[in-house]
Amino acid sequence: MAQQQPTQEESGSFKRIAVVGFGLVGASFAGAVCAAHPDTELLAVDVDERTLAEAVRLGWANAAVKPDDPAFREFVQNGCDLIVLAVPVQVVEGYFESLAAWGYEGIITDTASTKAHVSAIAARVLPHPENYVPGHPMAGSEVNGIEGARADLFKGAHWILCPDAATPAEHFPRLHELVTSLGARVIALPREDHDEAVAVVSHVPHLMASSLMQLACRHADDQQALMRLAAGGFKDSTRIAAGSPELWCGIAFDNRDALADGLAEVQDIIGSFAAALNAGDRGRMTALLAEAAEARRALPAAWVPSTERLLEVRIPMEDRPGVVAEVTTITSSVGCNIQSIEIDHITSDSAVLSLVLTDEGDIGQLSAQLINAGFSVSFSPLTAKEHTHVA
Repeated sequence: MAQQQPTQEESGSFKRIAVVGFGLVGASFAGAVCAAHPDTELLAVDVDERTLAEAVRLGWANAAVKPDDPAFREFVQNGCDLIVLAVPVQVVEGYFESLAAWGYEGIITDTASTKAHVSAIAARVLPHPENYVPGHPMAGSEVNGIEGARADLFKGAHWILCPDAATPAEHFPRLHELVTSLGARVIALPREDHDEAVAVVSHVPHLMASSLMQLACRHADDQQALMRLAAGGFKDSTRIAAGSPELWCGIAFDNRDALADGLAEVQDIIGSFAAALNAGDRGRMTALLAEAAEARRALPAAWVPSTERLLEVRIPMEDRPGVVAEVTTITSSVGCNIQSIEIDHITSDSAVLSLVLTDEGDIGQLSAQLINAGFSVSFSPLTAKEHTHVA
C-alpha cells in the first residue's frame, strides 16, 4: 500500500502560536521562532503594557495583548495550534481554565522548571490533558524580563520534553522539530523524574551560589575589599545568584521535596570534606577532590556533533499508546541525541518511527535497551546529504 502523505499537523510546522508570558524565556522563544520561521503568526500575551509594546517593536510578535483582551480568545479559537505558557507556576491554572472554557484542542507546552505540580493541574483542569506536553528549556540569564531576552538564547541549550503514554504520537515529533530548529537539543524525560533531575543540576546549584554570596557578604569589610578580590572564579560560580529572588523562591517551593533532598545530600558531601580536614586525612581529601575533578573533566566542552556521521534508526510502531515517549526516553537515557524524528504512516493502523541520530551516546546500549523493551530495530548509516532528502 502506498505511504500516506502527512497532514499539515503531522508535517511539524506550527502556523499560529500564542506565547503567554513575555519575560526572558517567553520573549526569547518568540524571537527565535520569528527568526527561524518568519511565516509563523505569533501572538504575545502579557500583563505589562510596556512589555507588549516592546514585543511588537522588536518584531517578535504580530500582535500583543493582555490576558483579558478578547483578541486572545479569538486567536486561540481561530487556528492557533500551539500555546506556550512561559509564566510562573502559580498562575498556570488560570490559563488552563481559560483554554478549557474556550474549547482549545491544540498542543500546549510550558517552560516551567518544575513539572509535577503543573502536570497535576493539567490532568484536573484540561478536558484533553494528553495535549499538554511539559517542556523546560535549560537556558536563562541573570537579566530578567524582555530586557534580557535574546533570539539566540537557546542555541546549544538543552530543552527537556516530557511526553508520556497518553501523548498523541505526532505531538513529540512536532515539538522536537520546532525546538531543534531554534538551535536547542531535546532531551526526553519521564515527567515523574524531571523535578529530581533539575533539582540536582539547576535548583541546588542556584541555592549554593546564593549561599556563597551570603558567606562573602558576612566577611566583607566596610570598604568591600573582599568583594574586589572576587572578580575571578568566585564571580563566575556565583553569577546565577543575581537572578530574581521572587522567581527563585517560587521555584524552590514548587520543587520543595526534591530540592530539600538535594540540599541534604550536599550537606553530607560538604561534611565529608570537613571531616577529612578535621581529621588531617590528606588521602581522603585528595580522593574527594579527584573524584570531582575527574567527573568535571568528563563533561563535554560543547555540543559539537559531527554532521557527517549520522545514523538512522527505524522502529516499526505497534498500535499502542506511549510508543514515541518510550523510545525517545530510552534514547535520551543512553546519551544519544535525536537530530530529527518522523513517523512514516504505512497504513491507517501501522507506522514506522524513524530517528536520525548524531554521533553521540552509546548506540550499543540503545540497541540493547530497545530490543529488551520489545522493539524490532534496524540501524543504517546516513550521510548528511542523504538526510536532506529524508528529513
